[in-house]
Order: sequence, then structure tokens, then C-alpha cells
Amino acid sequence: MRKPKQWIAAAAAGVLSVGMATAEAVEIEYWQYFFEARVTAMDTLIENFEKANPDITVKMSHFPYADYRTKVAAAIPAGEGPDVVQLFYGWLNDYVDAELIQPLPNDVFDPGMIEAEFFPMVSAMKRGDSYMALPTAVRSLALFYNERLFEEAGIESPPATLDELVETAKKLTKKDGAGNVTSVGITTGMTGQDHHWFREVLTRQFGGDPYKDGYKTVNYNDDAGKAALAFYDGLRSEHGVTVNGFMDEAQAAFKAGRAGMHIDGSFRIGALDKTRGLKWGVAELPAGPTGIKSNYSSYWVNAITSKASDEKYDAAVKFMQYVTSDEAMQIWLDTVGELPAKPSTALTEANKGHAVYGPFVRGLEYANSTVFANESAQRQVLVDMVSRVELEGQSLEEALSDAATAEQVILDEYYQ
Repeated sequence: MRKPKQWIAAAAAGVLSVGMATAEAVEIEYWQYFFEARVTAMDTLIENFEKANPDITVKMSHFPYADYRTKVAAAIPAGEGPDVVQLFYGWLNDYVDAELIQPLPNDVFDPGMIEAEFFPMVSAMKRGDSYMALPTAVRSLALFYNERLFEEAGIESPPATLDELVETAKKLTKKDGAGNVTSVGITTGMTGQDHHWFREVLTRQFGGDPYKDGYKTVNYNDDAGKAALAFYDGLRSEHGVTVNGFMDEAQAAFKAGRAGMHIDGSFRIGALDKTRGLKWGVAELPAGPTGIKSNYSSYWVNAITSKASDEKYDAAVKFMQYVTSDEAMQIWLDTVGELPAKPSTALTEANKGHAVYGPFVRGLEYANSTVFANESAQRQVLVDMVSRVELEGQSLEEALSDAATAEQVILDEYYQ
């Protein structure tokens, strides 16, 4: 198997080129993790693609999120599994180092064209002179709120600032006679989207910058980071408007009508649309103490695996062209709720003013994407940080310092 650097050099030189149209019928495999709206969207894309390319069949397989990475890592080196694979942008380093994917051919996916047409955040997918993967859609965070609970509490509009968030959450929190919380004002939990909210939103809103040196150096162990953690933990410890991990999963509590507010990504829209009896709205994330707005943007990408070769490689390239087309992006928006990966498609006045998509689209204009060395390990650092505070009584200052030290070890192990 060729090394990643050799792949990149070959692609840049045009060695990995797309062949002529497939002469005989060929079947390729596409893998993604199971998320109902994503599966539905991909079913539509595959149907459209096969109609336009009757000599190519795309077989989709999907797996539970918890098992997905393990199955991909086992299948491809064995010459089995997907020819095109979906992965989280934060996993790219792992997939390149393990030689699971190969670069996109420059004669079809011209880097200059990509950088002119896609959101700048996709540059994280570039290695050398070639792109390793591309997204169909991107996503940002927003504040979901339960309109029925707002009406019951006499709240007319969602909070625009963090101070308003606290006061609104107080009005929405419900407790039983023994003082136990039965409905939280706002969900919290670092296993969901809160680790992004803490890093890229709260830390910046309190005047800091979570990382330095191109995300190679942790920088949130400062006054801004301490203020951000104090605000976040204060929702539980000071204001009593939340319970970390309430009903196990934050989105489950919101879907069940047991949470007044919930911070999540645009990918949650499809699932909430199908939740019977839930009346909800969306607002931009509340601004910080001095009016600072910030957001986090992420994306899932598709890539051609190292397994794909010959006619399967040619078919995989054609499929990648379609799933990164404007048509595919619009279908993904309509079905999943994730935003087109091209500003020209995403940042239209209609999208920016849309009651549901609008807050996410507007959030893209001031969003940052964390460049992860190891996304799951870096997330776990913040999960552990909050657990030490809540369960072990560690001070906020010590917990933040320990988290910064632990995350720096992860970064150093990768970059040095």
C-alpha cells in the first residue's frame, strides 16, 4: 500500500486520474454511521446518481455510531468494506495515518476551485497539494427552545445574551416537592455539543482564544477560560437550572418536553421535525457579556478509501462529484437540516431569513472550527473536567488546569 505522502504526490502530479466512463456495470460500497435523516438523504442521492449513471450501483451500509470507526478500521485494510466512506472532519488525521483513504484527484477536485467555492473551513481537509475529503454539508450550533414551555412561563422571546439565558432558564426549571429537578431550564453535558460550546463559544465570548499556534497549543487555561467554566458550571451549581446528563442524553430530554432550552447542531432538525407533539423554535446562540458573538462549525466529509481501485475508483470519483454538487447539498439541507458547504448556496437571503435554518446559517458567519488531533480524546478531557468538579469537588481552577495539561499531552503526542 502506498504511503499517504506518496498518494498526495501522485495526485498532485495527475497520476491518479479519472478513467473514461465505466464500460461495464460496477458496484461500489458507501458506508456511514446510522442517523435516520442522513440515511434518508443518502438514499435519495444514491437513487439520483444511479439514474444518471446506470452502469454504477451504490450499495449503502450503515452502523451504530459507537461501532462505526472500529468497523471501518477493520474492513478497509482487509480489502473489504467501503469504496467511499463518511467520516467526521476531526478524524481526518487518524484516517490518513492509518492509510484508510486516498487523496481526491486534482484534475477533478481542483484545490483552487475548492478554495474558491467552499467555506474556508474545508481547508482542514487538505494535505500537501491535494484534498483528502470534502463535505456535502456543514453545520453550526443554535439554541433550540420549547415554545409550549415558553408560553407556560410567560416568556415572549428566546434569550439574546448569556445573562438572559440564565434568567430564562430559571423560569423554565421545574422541581417536585422534594426539590428534585423534573424539567431543566437548559440541558448540559459535555458528551453532546457542550464541549464545542465551551471551547469555541464561551471561551471566546469571555475574551479568550481557546488555542494558539494553529490549534497546536491549548490556551483556555486563562482568565477567559476560568470565566467560561464558571458560567457553565454555575448553571448547575449556582442557579440550579440544569442537571448534567439529565435523562442520559440532552437531546432526549428536549424531545421529551423535559427541557426548556437545548444547544445543538443543525443536524438535529430532521429528528425534531418527526417528534410528535413537540413545538419548538430556534434562535442564534446568546451573545457574551460584551456582546461578542461566536459559534462552532463542524462537518462530516466523504472520502475515497484506499480499497478503491481501477473501475471502482473511477466510479467512486463520479459518486464523490455528485455528493458534493449543489443539487446534493440542497437535498441534504431539505432532508437533514445541515447547511450547504458552499457559501453561494448556503448564505442566500432566503436561507438567512428562514425561521429554522436562519439562526444556523447566520451563525456560520462568525463560527470557528476546532482542528482536532484526536476529537474523541479531546472531548473526553472536558467530560472528565466537569465530572471532577461535580463528583469529586475539585475546584474550577484546578479542574481547568488539569484539563489543559491533559489536552496538551494529546496535541504534543500528535504534532511532535
